[in-house]
Formats: sequence, structure tokens, C-alpha cells
Amino acid sequence: MSFFQAPPQLGNQYDDDAFLQGYLARTLPEDVRRSLTDEFRELGELSGKYFYEFQLRDRLNEPVLTQWDAWGHRIDHIEVSPLWKEAEALTARKGLVATAYEQKHGALSRVHQFTLNYLVQPSLDVYSCPLAMTDGAARSLLSLGNKALIDHALPRLTSRDPATFWTSGQWMTERTGGSDVGLTQTEARKSPEGWRLYGTKWFTSATTAQMALTLGRPEGNGPGGKGLALFYVETRDAAGKLNGIQINRLKDKFGTRKVPTAELTLDGALAVPVAGLTDGIRNMAMMLNVTRTWNAVGAAWSMRRAMALARDYARRRVQFGAKLSEKPLHVDTLAGLEAEYQAGFLLSFRAVELLGKLETQTATESELLLQRLVTPLAKLTTGRQVVHITSEVTESFGGAGYVEDTGLPRVQADAQVLSIWEGTTNVLSLDALRALAKEGTLEAFFHEVEGRLAKVRDADLRPCVTVAQDALEHARAWVSGALGNPTTLEAGARRFSLTLGRTLELALLSEHAQWSLENGHGPRSKAAARRFSKHGVDLIRDDIDLDDARLLA
Repeated sequence: MSFFQAPPQLGNQYDDDAFLQGYLARTLPEDVRRSLTDEFRELGELSGKYFYEFQLRDRLNEPVLTQWDAWGHRIDHIEVSPLWKEAEALTARKGLVATAYEQKHGALSRVHQFTLNYLVQPSLDVYSCPLAMTDGAARSLLSLGNKALIDHALPRLTSRDPATFWTSGQWMTERTGGSDVGLTQTEARKSPEGWRLYGTKWFTSATTAQMALTLGRPEGNGPGGKGLALFYVETRDAAGKLNGIQINRLKDKFGTRKVPTAELTLDGALAVPVAGLTDGIRNMAMMLNVTRTWNAVGAAWSMRRAMALARDYARRRVQFGAKLSEKPLHVDTLAGLEAEYQAGFLLSFRAVELLGKLETQTATESELLLQRLVTPLAKLTTGRQVVHITSEVTESFGGAGYVEDTGLPRVQADAQVLSIWEGTTNVLSLDALRALAKEGTLEAFFHEVEGRLAKVRDADLRPCVTVAQDALEHARAWVSGALGNPTTLEAGARRFSLTLGRTLELALLSEHAQWSLENGHGPRSKAAARRFSKHGVDLIRDDIDLDDARLLA
């Protein structure tokens, strides 16, 4: 008798996500939640059916660069995949960017917006990449106050009309590398028409966007980040021709292959300074707030999609006389992954909540300090979690997980970038230390964690509280002792930052578990908190041996 494996299937990604529904019930006022449920359910259905099936059919349609037309004209046209074209129209119609700026629900508008994206983006082949930068550009223009650019660009970046909606690029990376943008070599020269940019951008992720924000060094400015300026660039002129931009090639990447990532040469691209002719890196701060938050929530929705596929497959796949979902070892493996996912979700959406308060000017002084720290912590912590979970899920499918035409390897490959984009784990760890340098930040973080833990009363959750408290005290002691030794501080920054991130995750998960028990949402999150507390929350080492490290590096 022939035997064929049954592929995993997805249902409505809102109806099937009890954890998301619990979070929304706890976070949103009841009337707001009820008013949004149909919208969430609609996107959940599109995500689990239409767009998921479209994604599988569209798997081989990657971006194509045509540099020359048949008559020898340089055109540098990029054709994106059919799914991406439909995703752009969906973005406008459903307000996947606009919702945050319409602010119908005040600070909670960010929760509304990111829930929409959390539901549908796993089926849109990383279309979230240009949307993160579009959102970041819109917020940057608003925060920097250039009225002419706000009036011109913001209505397009936040439009609900597919015919007028724009996306934005964020062109920072040059041949000198990604993180040390102070080494930027692009030069800005004054011309009769305005400022023009000359240089090469080595890695641009939204090359098909209508505009971009980028860094350049105005002629005569000194070296380093202080001498850079933030510029606004429209990619094409009124005639539709590229604005002093040449697309050299598309990148051949491990993952995110639907994203048209390119190398660009700027050869006199007409540009407008966004906020003066210096302090370009400082002026990018709000953009990073937004794009790092997108990155963290992207990790959450990627973990959720991986788990949904693995769980459905486990109910279908029979091995050694029983379904995988009945095998104790397989059940134990998936349970550990679920605990990590729930913790990562809550941390990423805590960053979302704080961003909403920052933008609506409703944050307390303590919350402002907390937001500056939690954003890099959420990005770096979830970035590591999603790589682990998607790797384990690939393995849970056996050989099928390693075969490209199942679509499963893309889940893992696309997730790998989330620990790299917007700053690697190490870079974000150092950024977390910089955030802590501001007086009161560590105290604000401790107050946040302790406040969450104080709400936990269930006896079975008390061990989770103890684990979190112990990790918190260890972190306080370690950073206090390391402050006088910059080498030790830097060497331990990664473990310290991951400890802070995972400690806050455990506190958030324990609090949510307590709420779930008290409000009829069951013991599932309690089980997740208890398991997560045993996964390694305190990662700090007091015995870092740098001599050994140098020998081994």
C-alpha cells in the first residue's frame, strides 16, 4: 500500500491563536477589542488560507533586475514577486502602516497596528521589511519636524489608497560595514539644484521604494558620526527616471530572498537634508526605535508560524504506530518551544506598548527610560529565540523540513536575519549598556520587573518569581562590579543583556499566567512560565576568562 505524508495546514490565524486572544483581552479595553475582532479575524483567515497558499505557489518568484532595455538604455528595473505586489495593495487597504498614525485608540494604536501585522505578515514573504522602514521614515520625519517633507511625504507613507501609498528605504550600510555607520563615505555636494549624493550603498533592502532616508557627509564636514547628515531621497524624478541612482546588482542571500536587496551607486542623486547638516546618526534614533520594534514583533510572528506548522504536522504524522502529537518526547520538545515563543511575544509587545506611549506623549519619565532599554533588549532576545525555534521546527519535520519545495526551509532561513538586521546581538548588547548609562534606567527596569512579579500569587508560579528575582539581583551585582572595568563590561555585555531580556520575559509571562488563571483563560501560560523558568534565565558568568577567550577566538 502506498503512503504519502500529509503536509501541514493552517486555519484562521486569529481564531486558532488563544494566546494572542488572551493578550488582547488583557491589554485592550473591552469595547476596543470587540470593535477590532472582525478586522483581526479577516486578516487571520487571509493569512491561514489565501496568502499562505499564494506563498507556497509563489515560492520560486524572486526579484529580477533588468539593467538595460532592448535599445541599450539603462533602466535598472526590479520586478518583484506577484505576492509582493498584492501585499503592497493589502498594506494600504488594511492600514498596516496607517493604523499607527491615525491613532484612533491613542497609545494602544500601536498594539492595534502590530497585531494586524503579526497576523498576516508570516504569509507575505517578508514584505514587513519595507513596511518597517516606511514606518520608521514616517516617524522620523514627524519627530524631526521638517514641515515641507512632512506635508509632502507623510500622506503618502501613511495612505490607505494603493494608488498613492509609498514605501521607504533606509540606506545606511556601505562597504565599510553595517554597524559603524560613522565610517560612511557617501559625500553630499551642494549644486545649483540642491544637495547631490555620491557614493555606494552596499546593502539596501527596499530598493523598489519611492523614497529613502540615507546618510551622507556634506563636503567640508569632519569625520565620524557627527559629520554625517540625514538626507531624504526620492528614487525617481517626475519623468519616472531614476534619480542619479544605479542598481549594480541584487544580493544573493541565504534568506529573505523575496526582498529586493541591492547594491546602489549614488551618482548625483538629488537629496534634501532632513534636519540640518550634522548629527545624522543621532537623527536616526527614532527610526531605530520603530524598525527594531518591527524586528522583535517579526520574531514573534515567525515563532508563531513555525509552531503552528509544527503542531498541525504532529497531529498528522504517524511514526512507530502513533501520531507525533502522542509521542512524549515530541510533546516535550514542542512544549519547550511554545514556552520560548510565549515569552518572546510578550517582550516584543511590551516594546510595542512603550513605543505607543512614547509617540502619544503619555509615557512617564520612568517609561521613557524603560523604552530606550527595552527596545534593544526585545530585539536581541527575540532574535536569538526565533533562530532557535525555527531550527528546531525544521528538525521536527525530519527530511521534509530540509526540502525546499515544502516551503519549510524558508521559515528558518528568513528568521536568521532577525538577529542581524537593525544591529546584531552583540551590537544591541552594547546599545543596551549605553541605555543603562542614563541615570535612573536600571532602577526603571528593576521597578518594571518587580512590579510584574508582585502580581503573581499562584503557588505553582512562585518558583518562577524566585528565578526572576535571583536573576535580577545577579544582574545588579554584576553590572555594579563591572562598571569600573570596561573590558569585563564589554566581554560580558551579551550575557548580561540576554539575562535582562529573559528576566523581563519571565516576569511578563508569569504575570500573564496569573491573569489567565483569574480570568478564565486556563493554565496554559502557567505551564509555559514554569517551563521557561527552567530554560536558563540567568546567563551571567562571574568568571569570564579573557585570556582563554583570546586563545580560543
